[in-house]
Amino acid sequence: MSEREVSRRRLLQGSATAAALAGVGSFFGPWHHNRAYAQSKPIKIGLTCDASGQYGNSGQDDLRGIRMAIAEANARGGVLGRKIEWITADTETTPATGTRIAERFVREEAAFLIGAVHSGVANAITQVAAKHGIIYLNTNSSAPSEAGENCSRVKFVWDGNGSNFSKAAVRNAVESIGKNWLLLTNDYVWGHSTSNATKALVEAAGGRIVDNLLVPQNTRDFTSYLLKVQQLKPDVVATAIGGDDIKALRTQVAQLKLDGKPAWINNQQDWPDIWGQPDTLFGVFGTTWYHKLALPGVPEFVAKWKAAADGGAIPVPGNVSYNGYMATRELLRAIERAGSTNNIKIIRQLEALRIPAEDRMQHFEAYMDPATHQLQQTIYLARRNVKPADPTDLYEILSWTRPQDVVDEAAAGKCKLVPHDQVPTVDA
Repeated sequence: MSEREVSRRRLLQGSATAAALAGVGSFFGPWHHNRAYAQSKPIKIGLTCDASGQYGNSGQDDLRGIRMAIAEANARGGVLGRKIEWITADTETTPATGTRIAERFVREEAAFLIGAVHSGVANAITQVAAKHGIIYLNTNSSAPSEAGENCSRVKFVWDGNGSNFSKAAVRNAVESIGKNWLLLTNDYVWGHSTSNATKALVEAAGGRIVDNLLVPQNTRDFTSYLLKVQQLKPDVVATAIGGDDIKALRTQVAQLKLDGKPAWINNQQDWPDIWGQPDTLFGVFGTTWYHKLALPGVPEFVAKWKAAADGGAIPVPGNVSYNGYMATRELLRAIERAGSTNNIKIIRQLEALRIPAEDRMQHFEAYMDPATHQLQQTIYLARRNVKPADPTDLYEILSWTRPQDVVDEAAAGKCKLVPHDQVPTVDA
C-alpha cells in the first residue's frame, strides 16, 4: 500500500500508536506528507496579502474580498461542518517576505494559502506551497508566467493575465489606430511577460515595436520616458506598469497632456490604483469585472460588500476584491463537493471547475483550464466614463470578449504540471 492510499482513519490510528510509544500527545508524521487534525478543529487558511509596498492597497482590497467569502461560509455553518479560520501577515510586495510568510503559515498549520498581486511574490509562495502540497490560490497576479513556466499542480490562477488582455485589445488597435507601437514595461516578471505577449500580437497583426522602455519598480519620475515618447511619436503606447507606479505615470501623462495622442493601451487597471485619481484615467484598459455591470447579482454583491467593508477607504468593490472573493468562494465550494479536505481530491474538483455566467456575474461561463490551472473568463475593455452617474462610475465598458477568444495559447506549452501522485498529500 502506498503512502497516499493510507486512509485517514488508519493514519490516525497509526499516528496515535506512534505518539503513545514516543510518549507525546499529538504528532502525526511524516509532517510534510500527511497531516490530520481532529474533525472538530477549524480549517485554517493563510492569507498572503500585501499590506505595504507597490501593491499594498491592492493587497488589502484582495483581503476584503477573501474575508467576505469566508464570513459568508461561516455564517452558513462553515464547510463540512467546520469553521473556517484565517491568519494573515504583510508580504510587503517582496518575494523574500512572501516566502517567509508562507513557510510560517505552513508551520502554523494553514491547510490552504490565498492571495497575491505581485507575480514575484506569487511565484515565491508557489514554491513553498508545492514543497508542502498546500493548495495555493493566486488571486490577482496576472503575469502570463504564473500559468505558464511558473505553474504548479497546487496553484490556481484566478485573474486574467497580460496575454488575455492583449489579445482582447491589440489586433483592433493595430488596424484602427496604427502600426507603430512603443512598449513601456515594469522591469520584473509581470511587466516582461506581458510586454512579450503584446509584442508578439502586434507583430502578428502587422505592426512593429519601435522601442521597449524598461521602467524599474517604484519609479515615481517618468519624465525621461515621456520625453522618449514625444521624440519617437508612436501611434500607440502599450504599458505594462502596475501598482503605485501606474498612478505616478498617469498623473504625469495628464500633466504633459499626452493622454490624447498617442493612443494608450494600459494592459489592466486594478480598481485600487484608480480610486482617488479618476482625473488621471486615460486610454483603453482591461479588467475582469466592474461594479456597474448590468448583470444579475451585481447590485446585491455590491451591497453585501459595502456592508462587510464597513466604510473602508474604497467605497465599492473592484476587480481585485472580486477576484479574492470568487477564488475563496470556489475553494470552499470545492471542499464541499470533494466531501474532504484532502488536497488531491480538492485539486481534482478545481481542475473540473465550470462557473455559469450568472454565478460569476460576468457575461460568459468561466472555466478552469486543467492544463494550466488558470481560470478562463470574460475579459472587458474599458475607458474613462465622461458621463458618470455617480462618483464611483469611472468606467465606460467598451467590449466583453469570450474566454475562448483570449486564451493564452503559449501557456499550455510552457506549463508542466507534475502528476497528482507526486504531490505531497495534505488532509486538514
